[in-house]
Amino acid sequence: MNICFFIGKIISDIDLKFIVNDKKNTAIAIFKLKVNENCILTVKGYNNVADLCYKNLSINNYIALQGKLNSKMEVILYSIELF
Repeated sequence: MNICFFIGKIISDIDLKFIVNDKKNTAIAIFKLKVNENCILTVKGYNNVADLCYKNLSINNYIALQGKLNSKMEVILYSIELF
């Protein structure tokens, strides 16, 4: 199983997007996380996690997150904690 834990600083605005399908609608929050000097990750959260990110996070927040790394080297968010 692919589970990753990261601590870092948010360096971009939280971008909230919606995918509208016939059967269900999906919310996606996308932002950049700076883990260290040379590593910047793209983080994506879906549905309830996306709403939580959009309402509670902003640029320069330090967060700890749990997720999985996909084939595009993006972190798919499972849970998040604000410092």
